[in-house]
Amino acid sequence: MNNPVTAPGGGVVRLRLDIAYDGTDFAGWAVQASQRTVAGVIEDALSTVFRTRIQLRAAGRTDTGVHATAQVAHADIPADALPRAYPRTTRPGDAEFTPLVRRLARLLPGDVRVLDIVRAPAGFDARFSALRRHYTYRLSTAPYGVEPQDTRFVTAWPRPLDVDAMNEASRPLLGLHDFAAFCRHREGATTIRELQRLDWTRDGHRVTAHVTADAFCWSMVRSLVGAILAVGEHRREPGWLAGLLTADRRSSEFAAAPPQGLTLVGVDYPPDDELEARTHITRDLRILDK
Repeated sequence: MNNPVTAPGGGVVRLRLDIAYDGTDFAGWAVQASQRTVAGVIEDALSTVFRTRIQLRAAGRTDTGVHATAQVAHADIPADALPRAYPRTTRPGDAEFTPLVRRLARLLPGDVRVLDIVRAPAGFDARFSALRRHYTYRLSTAPYGVEPQDTRFVTAWPRPLDVDAMNEASRPLLGLHDFAAFCRHREGATTIRELQRLDWTRDGHRVTAHVTADAFCWSMVRSLVGAILAVGEHRREPGWLAGLLTADRRSSEFAAAPPQGLTLVGVDYPPDDELEARTHITRDLRILDK
């Protein structure tokens, strides 16, 4: 069942957008005055199509230079503007919004693509309905750095990394914790998160972190990666990382990893009939039992 979201009294249809982008030349996802952002360029294109101002809400607001292959966002479209998404004639086999996807491909710059658009099911909110987000962080320890075709998406790391030590350091961080040591401060925002996956793999010179949580606070993934890299270089012992969980503010003992290695690669949602309940759970401000 894929019913459109309708505002009280009718008049608004919520659409789900699946989005990919190369974040190198964007000042992050969120709209900022006088800055080129992912949301900004997509909102401009949608506003051109629908001839009214359209705003997007995303599953995760990625930072400057961070990429996505599977960002999810929603937009509420006035019902009387929705017909502007439809062409005069349709191609056989097209889904309802395939023509809109094609039109956006012509309007958008090459470093951002809207991959798919559908009517959102009732209760869907791209941010608050999400169960978890998946990121990867990729590094190259090759003596030559990063191959040219990967230079915008992989971080060159000039020193050897002990992946076994990095995995040992990562395991105690799994579960529900206060990650204040790894988050930039945001007034009124909680830093309590459930980290569901944090592990490292090596394939030749390529070292990849796989990171999954119910949600991430500001700069959390890059901070986790930066701290673990200190362990991988044997500048810190694996147990040092777990000790940071006792901090009540961002630690100055490590630097966040550079943004270009980080990519949002997936967002999971519950079945349609559980979306609204998930939204209520996510909106509750969590408190960690001591």
